[in-house]
Amino acid sequence: MTQLFTRDTQAIFWNNNTTAIQRMLDYDYTIKRKKPSVAAIVAPTSGSKFEKFFYGPDEIMVPMYKTTAAAKAAHPHADVLLNFASFRTAYDVTMEALNIGGFSSIMITAEGIPERLARGMNEFARNKNVTVIGPATVGAIAPGAFKIANIGGTIENIVQSKLHRAGSCGLVTRSGGLFNELSNIIAINADGIAEGVAIGGDRFVGSVFIDNLLRMEANPEVKYMILLGEVGGTEEYKVIDAIKAGKIKKPIIAWCIGTIAKHFSSGVQFGHAGASANAEAETAAAKNIAMAEAGMFVPESFNALPSKIKEVYEKLKAEGVVTEIPEPDMLTCPSVRKSKEFICTISDDRGDEATYAGFPISSLATPDTGKGIGDVVSLLWFKKQYPKWATDFIETVIKTVADHGPAVSGAHNAKVTARAGKSVVESLVTGLLTIGPRFGGAIDGAAEYFKYADDNKLTPAEFLNHMKKVGVPIPGIGHRIKSLKNPDLRVEGLKKYANAHFPSTSLLDYALTVEQLTTSKKENLILNVDGTIGILMVDMWRALGYTEEEINEFISSGTLNAFFIVGRSIGFIGHVLDEKRLQMPMYRHPMDDILYDVQEAEKI
Repeated sequence: MTQLFTRDTQAIFWNNNTTAIQRMLDYDYTIKRKKPSVAAIVAPTSGSKFEKFFYGPDEIMVPMYKTTAAAKAAHPHADVLLNFASFRTAYDVTMEALNIGGFSSIMITAEGIPERLARGMNEFARNKNVTVIGPATVGAIAPGAFKIANIGGTIENIVQSKLHRAGSCGLVTRSGGLFNELSNIIAINADGIAEGVAIGGDRFVGSVFIDNLLRMEANPEVKYMILLGEVGGTEEYKVIDAIKAGKIKKPIIAWCIGTIAKHFSSGVQFGHAGASANAEAETAAAKNIAMAEAGMFVPESFNALPSKIKEVYEKLKAEGVVTEIPEPDMLTCPSVRKSKEFICTISDDRGDEATYAGFPISSLATPDTGKGIGDVVSLLWFKKQYPKWATDFIETVIKTVADHGPAVSGAHNAKVTARAGKSVVESLVTGLLTIGPRFGGAIDGAAEYFKYADDNKLTPAEFLNHMKKVGVPIPGIGHRIKSLKNPDLRVEGLKKYANAHFPSTSLLDYALTVEQLTTSKKENLILNVDGTIGILMVDMWRALGYTEEEINEFISSGTLNAFFIVGRSIGFIGHVLDEKRLQMPMYRHPMDDILYDVQEAEKI
């Protein structure tokens, strides 16, 4: 791997750090990335499904998940994990991600992970060929392509430091703060950086200096490197050995900070957990001498570093190794942005023609398109293009439930309201308001309870006992008139269609075994039309590849009842128009159909 990140790199962000994420997205917009660098957020304690962020002047929705596994499954192309967990959970989050797989690099901001755990974690990552940046890091950047969280600072500082486009330098430091300072120094004295990594300040970090410098050695965009080490540790000597072995040939400008430590009589730790010399070789002065002897460009002091950078850069430029880098076009994030109050993800009416889930209405509406109401429902309700067998089934359901005569509560209400002189809309609404757990709700209930029994592998007898214990009559079982000898032809038609066109009907098959048990007790305890619809909807969604969790969400949100609402609206409107056409008078219920039992009120 010669580059950590490209313009197509996307990350999963663990912990909803909105400020850091917004900075990444501002950077994406500035450099004109085609897609945002943050694909998803993992927020275990959040109840939200998404978080809104600005992308330039507009807003985008970044999906949120409870677990890394769920986020990775939904976004397999996102191969970077940005681990912003606390030091108490950062180790567990990283190990889980390594076991899930599919990540090329993981960044860990937390500092203070126990050293024993950190060493084991880093070794495990190396064995899986995963680059770990950190712990205790601000991250890394590939200018003009991808940046991690807060590295580089504000967007204004990033542009000033030429981090908006690739330069010639490969920068590796321990310190995140000094990374930003060095980026600015390099921009002033050279042409910026091609790739930069702050490896982290803990004593045991994942990728060390040599890992990153060897990658930069292989990266043709990197013409020279800058290594900023510090007092403590011996990682700089690995770089020295690589130079002596001829593995690194590009020029390296190097300096170890902490030379003042020699003036202290006892060991002092300088900021980072790893910034403490435990032997003479670990002192900054000893490492600076050794690096200079190995052929690196080592200045006399940190203050002399800018001039040393300019010296090496000008030499490479004179030799033709470095050429002029054109400035790319950039976008500017607005200083004032207003968040939207409403969100719509199913249709768009802003263009020349309104669309349903991205499809122009004209491509769906007319008969010659071959599309029907089922296609429109699949797009507007589920944002998916369902196959014909599924859209035909949806239409079959709508036609099946359109009407069941004038006596049912919904039709009765609609007719009474129409006879009171109310409009079609008002009359329809009074009918719709009767739909619920007793009228139409059996579709939801049948899907919920039969799916529960099937998911938990209950036998029909166990299912009946379970429903008895919870005190709920089995939704979808039983009919006032129909029975085994007098079957409901609507149910027979739905079963026939499913058997002919569904890839599988596992829940229907289970329900029919339950029906065998219930009808053995009473002939009219058959699987009714509501039950059949609810059960076959579950079979349809399973065949279409939805997860069990997604199907459970459809059921709990009332999606199944929505099919009944749409279908029965057709019948209700028919009854309302019938009343209007017949010019029926105001309805008054006949007194002889009312049981009056009015006692004289008791005096208190």
